[in-house]
Amino acid sequence: MIKKFLLALAVALPACAFAQAPKFGVVDAESIIPKMPEFVEAQNKVNEASKTYESEYAKITEELQKKYAEFQELDKDPGTLQSIKERRMQDIQELDKKAQQFAQTAQQDLQRQQAQLMQPVQEKVINAIKTVGNENGYTMIFPEGVPAYVSADVQDVTPLVKAKLGIKD
Repeated sequence: MIKKFLLALAVALPACAFAQAPKFGVVDAESIIPKMPEFVEAQNKVNEASKTYESEYAKITEELQKKYAEFQELDKDPGTLQSIKERRMQDIQELDKKAQQFAQTAQQDLQRQQAQLMQPVQEKVINAIKTVGNENGYTMIFPEGVPAYVSADVQDVTPLVKAKLGIKD
C-alpha cells in the first residue's frame, strides 16, 4: 500500500510542479497606445489647444515687433526726448516679458492637458494587460525592453492585449 502511495506521489509531484511553473510574458505597450482611438482623440485635443496657444502667441509677438519697429523709428528722430524713448523701451521689455510668461504657461498647460488626457488611456491598457494575465495564467507581464535577459519561455502577450482592446493591425 505504501509503495503504491509513493509511486502515485512520485508520478503526481512532477506534474504538480509543472502545473505550478511560473509563466512570464512581455508586452509592447508603446505599439498599442498609438493605435487606440482614445489616444488619437487625446492627441487631437492637445493639438487643438496647441494651435490656439500658437495663434495667441503670434498675436503677442506681432504686437511686440510692431512696437519695436515704432521704437526704432522714434530712436532715429533726434528731436525725441530721451524719457519718451526710455518709456517706449520699457513698454517693449514688459511686453516681451509677458510673451515669455505666456509661452511658459502655455507649455505647462499643454503638458498638464496631455498627462490628464493620457491617464485614462494608460489605465485602459494596464487593465487589459491585467485581464490578459489573469485569463491566461501569467505570473508576471513585463514591459518589452526592460529585462536584461528574456528566456524562450517568456511569451509576447502584445497580440492578446491588442485583441482585448479591440485593436487590429
